[in-house]
Amino acid sequence: MHDLVKLIRKNIFSKKKSSSKQQVEYVLGLKLNNAPLFTRALSHSSSNNNPIENNERLEYLGDAVLGAVIADYLFKRYPYKHEGFLTEMRSKMVNRQTLNAIAIKMGLNNITFFNKHDNAIKNSQIFGNTLEAIVGAVYLDKGYEKTKKWVLNQIVIPYLFVEDLELVEINLKNKLIGWANKNNHQLSFETIDEKYDRGRRVFTVAIVLNGAPVTEGRGYNKKEASQAAAAAAIEKLGI
Repeated sequence: MHDLVKLIRKNIFSKKKSSSKQQVEYVLGLKLNNAPLFTRALSHSSSNNNPIENNERLEYLGDAVLGAVIADYLFKRYPYKHEGFLTEMRSKMVNRQTLNAIAIKMGLNNITFFNKHDNAIKNSQIFGNTLEAIVGAVYLDKGYEKTKKWVLNQIVIPYLFVEDLELVEINLKNKLIGWANKNNHQLSFETIDEKYDRGRRVFTVAIVLNGAPVTEGRGYNKKEASQAAAAAAIEKLGI
């Protein structure tokens, strides 16, 4: 698998390498009708600033399609649960941290085109965004019903363990604040960096515990960066 991914990175959709399309199909578990569409889905704006050729428009579409598929899945799985429960479960399943982790497990981080010299981008949630763009591409390539089946078989079943997610606290920032208050620690979230990447702001938020920095998180908004920092702190502190 490692050699395959390396080959994909070198030859993805190359006109000289007819096998690369099949290799991407293997990673996605899907037969592609429109290969250039998936090239665009895998192209972050840092590698191509043209909105017609990068994946931002597909990300927008995929976010909506993925939300609809997950909403339908939860509605049928939990016929007696109230709206608040369904909304919270959907948020747990499609939040940036969850999608980014799934994208990395799928190997999308190895075949996404982005500016690899910018560590802020590398450490943000762009691979989760790429996964949403892929969902958008699948929808355009296959239609809704086949996209729903692909999302369930390639994302939900192998990576989203719903029973475990029922027990997960969605707001990690609040969890960390509650832990600090209970144990009489001084905790703060500080925005330590803010810069533009191809017209989009990337924030870096640091968690400071009793005057000492603990972890940092990055994201395209302060909320996303704070949640990423909180998740890292909770893991580091063993909370």
